[in-house]
Amino acid sequence: MEQRILLVEDEEDISNLLKIYLYDGGYIVDFFHNGLDALNHIETHNQEYDLAILDVMVPGINGFDLCRKIREKYFYPIIMLTAKIEDIDKITGLTLGADDYITKPFNPLEVMARVKTQLRRYKRYNEHSVKEQVNEYDIRGLKINKATHTCSLFGETVDLTPIEFSILWYLSENQGRVIPSEELFENVWGEKFIENNNTVMAHIARLREKLKEPVKKPKFIKTVWGVGYKIE
Repeated sequence: MEQRILLVEDEEDISNLLKIYLYDGGYIVDFFHNGLDALNHIETHNQEYDLAILDVMVPGINGFDLCRKIREKYFYPIIMLTAKIEDIDKITGLTLGADDYITKPFNPLEVMARVKTQLRRYKRYNEHSVKEQVNEYDIRGLKINKATHTCSLFGETVDLTPIEFSILWYLSENQGRVIPSEELFENVWGEKFIENNNTVMAHIARLREKLKEPVKKPKFIKTVWGVGYKIE
């Protein structure tokens, strides 16, 4: 799905430059040179964006006021643009709910880098929020419950160690995605992964035994050779 960005900037040269880079980056851009017009559009269409880029000094209502109004209802990332460099302006913007702050003149490539960073963070935050609400997964008869810390297979209890439970839970909440051994180790053990570490492989093998998985064609935990593991 294409991501939609709100751009509010009254300087034509800057706005045109940013629009070119944003369009080339594959984003949909709603552009306004007046803060009040942008606010009216958001409120009239109940428009939610993936990210907003707001110039502080725009006519209608300034970027600070627009930021404050957006934060009354929406939580997507906001990047402030300004020609001012006073710390008080930066503090004001961040206090009102801005996520980042870029002073003019700037390199448009830097703006694009900041945009991508904020979008990645927002996506991870949303994914984490969704995962936090899920306490149980039922995958074709394999049930794992985080609240009770229990696991069962076709109604029969499967006794797992805390580490085994954490591995199975992480794979379950990332169903369909291949999880590299490095990621699995660092999220379950909370330590930096070291090359030639066979810890994950050994625990996966033990998990498969407990789940009575056939060696050649496991039903639940599948190996993607050279990449990692996944549950579909």
